[in-house]
Amino acid sequence: MSGAALGPVLVTGAAGRIGTVLRAGLPERGWALRSLDVVAVPEPRPGEEHLVADVTDLAATTEAARGASAVVHLAGIAGESTWAAISHANIGGTYVALEAARQAGVPRVVLASSNHATGYTERPSDGLLREVDAPPRPDTYYGVSKVAMEALGSLYADRYGLDVVCLRIGSAFAEPTTTRQLSTWLSPADTVSLVDAALSAPSPGFSVVWGVSDNTRRWWDLSAAEALGYRSADDAERYAAALVESRGEPDPSDPVHHRVGGEYTTPAFDAENFPA
Repeated sequence: MSGAALGPVLVTGAAGRIGTVLRAGLPERGWALRSLDVVAVPEPRPGEEHLVADVTDLAATTEAARGASAVVHLAGIAGESTWAAISHANIGGTYVALEAARQAGVPRVVLASSNHATGYTERPSDGLLREVDAPPRPDTYYGVSKVAMEALGSLYADRYGLDVVCLRIGSAFAEPTTTRQLSTWLSPADTVSLVDAALSAPSPGFSVVWGVSDNTRRWWDLSAAEALGYRSADDAERYAAALVESRGEPDPSDPVHHRVGGEYTTPAFDAENFPA
C-alpha cells in the first residue's frame, strides 16, 4: 500500500508525543493525515484534517474513519493508572478503533502496543529476543491493556479480514535518558519509518513486531519488523558515554535491565500505588 492517491490515514491520539512525531514525518512519506484527539491538535500542517473527539465514542470515531485508507491507533493512557481508567481508555478505545475501522470499511489498522504486553519476559542469555519467544506476560494494568489490544487485533484480522500490525514500542523519546534506554530506544525518525512500513507492507495480515531502533545494545530482534520493510537509521550508542559516565554501566541482573518491562516489573508499580 502506498500513500499516493489513497484516502487519509486516521491517527488517533494525534496530539500526543508519538502522534506529534508522526504528524511531522508521515506527510514527508506521502501520507495525508486526518488527526483525531480529545483536544485540538496544535499547529495543524497545511492540508491536515483535524477532529476533536473521544476515541471511546464509537459513532464519532466511525464517522472520523470514513474514507480513510488506514487507522493508526495511538490514543489512550500512556503508562500505568487505575484499572477503571486503563480498561476504559485503553481496552475500550482499542475496541472502538477496530470496530470503527470495520464499520467504515478501512482495511488496515496499526496499533501502538508496547513491550509491557510481555514485561515479565526475561532477557535471553544469548542472542536476540524474537516476538514469538515473548508471549503475553503483562507487567501492569497498562501491560494488560496492550495484551488485550493485540488480542483484539488478532480477532479483527481473523474474523473480519483486516490487516492489523501491532507495534511493541520500546522507549519512544527524542533521545535516551537512562542506560536501559540504550537498549530500548526508538528514535523519532525510526518511529516514522516503522509506522510507514506498517502502513506500506503488502498484505501483512496480523503481525506483532518490536518497535526499537537498531541500537548496539538492543536485545529485541528486528527481523519481523524488517520483513514489513522497516529499516532503522539510528543507534542509541552515541548517547552511551555520557549516560554511563553519569549512571554507571547497567547491571544485567537488575530487573530493570533483565526483564522486557524494566521498571514496570518493580514494586513501584504495584496496584497500591495507583489507588482507584
